[in-house]
Amino acid sequence: MAKPAPDRAHPALALRAARVKQGLTLRALAARIGMPFSTLSKLENGKMEMTYDKLLRLAQGLGVDIGTLVSGAGPETPAPPAGGRRSVSRAGRSPGATSDLHAHQYPAADLLGKLMVPIIIEVRARSVEEMGGMVRHSGEEYLYVLSGAMELHTDLYAPLRLEAGDSVYFDSGMSHVYVRVSEETCRVLSVCAGPGIQRLAQSAARAWKLSPATDEETV
Repeated sequence: MAKPAPDRAHPALALRAARVKQGLTLRALAARIGMPFSTLSKLENGKMEMTYDKLLRLAQGLGVDIGTLVSGAGPETPAPPAGGRRSVSRAGRSPGATSDLHAHQYPAADLLGKLMVPIIIEVRARSVEEMGGMVRHSGEEYLYVLSGAMELHTDLYAPLRLEAGDSVYFDSGMSHVYVRVSEETCRVLSVCAGPGIQRLAQSAARAWKLSPATDEETV
């Protein structure tokens, strides 16, 4: 029986390509990002799930756009012709990714090729160091604080404190990270646009530990 074709959308392929391009051995990259060699080897060979936290650490360690690590599939799924598409996301029913540092929910995850990617984020990390550094992805981003307070850290500006009701629009190609500064839960709405975040969102269901998408109504 013929072996199934490899999943060219898997971040493992892009990880290997990015590492080799920089002339790094597996052990050198593992030492750079503080990850066990065995774990990195399994990730690169597709034998371990690529969670969001690991994806962030690898992008930071390689100094690449996070979208680069999920761009191995070639052309993105094109948006269908205009036809009145819509997606209704009921409260608490969007697919999501959760870790100790943040919880993400992805409304309208069923719509492919959309120009904007909305993400509802619970910001948990209390420092840039706790997050493991900053991340960047080509495009632009609109951030609106729903509850609590946070700081937006970037590589070009001083930390910007944002409280409930505050918002900011910025170039997401600039390295950035969200840090919680309130005692209460901090939740934000982030709306991203650009090829880097689109590739990331489209690969999420395969590459991250996502809860099942439930009851999103698409017309």
